[in-house]
Amino acid sequence: MFVDSHCHLDRLDLAAYSGDLDAALDLARARDVSQFLAIAVTLEDVEELANIARRHDDVVISAGVHPLHSVDSEPDVDTIKACAERFDVVAIGETGLDYHYDAVSREVQFERFKRHLQAATELELPVIVHTRDAKEETLELIREHADPAIGGVLHCFTEDLDMARQAVAHGFFISLSGIVTFRNAQAIRELARMIPLDRLLIETDSPYLAPVPHRGKPNEPQWVVEVADCIARERGISLDEVAMQTTVNFYRLFRAAAPQASQEMRQVLVDANLV
Repeated sequence: MFVDSHCHLDRLDLAAYSGDLDAALDLARARDVSQFLAIAVTLEDVEELANIARRHDDVVISAGVHPLHSVDSEPDVDTIKACAERFDVVAIGETGLDYHYDAVSREVQFERFKRHLQAATELELPVIVHTRDAKEETLELIREHADPAIGGVLHCFTEDLDMARQAVAHGFFISLSGIVTFRNAQAIRELARMIPLDRLLIETDSPYLAPVPHRGKPNEPQWVVEVADCIARERGISLDEVAMQTTVNFYRLFRAAAPQASQEMRQVLVDANLV
């Protein structure tokens, strides 16, 4: 079974499904995708995501403000915490630093990320980190404000092995997306071979970054299987091994999601003393 550890269910292109999210999720379930973590881009998104989660037992959600999203008023730590608690989220984010673009100033991103990390630590929830071209600052804030006993994930990871190793040493996981399948992504495939399997997650980041052979189309949660398959081929192991280990990893990190795991997976988690 598989978990899509990062998807934007409120932003999927559902034109092919006549606007029916259930149809898109059913296709993923038919491919043994058993859990979806729906990610917030703004705090205003969280209520809609919570409504989706209420309709689907296999959907859990996060709360946070994307580093490149402009807001009228920057949320303080208490505001982030209140939103997370109100809607029963399993993680804080996505948050982080993206210095590749200048839609939001670096100073604003830095302070926003710090507040999210503080909220995550106080709530004892893992943090979902978006990082691009901001290696040193991202690691600095993680070291200073993230609790390694709680950890988090560097999602859709495209940075270097040194950054991955430093994050792992601080209790973080590394998540790979459809980018790993791209023709020009040899460096990411090398990461897929080098990062310890017990620290890897898989994701779609749908509707963005559809994997090969679906590039150019709006991404969908069902295609997390293509991500796992690429990792399996690169590591020379079975698809089943990648599926099982990344799923166990997901519940190790997002412990609040464990009650919504399938019955089969719950037994695995019980045997591993994770629930």
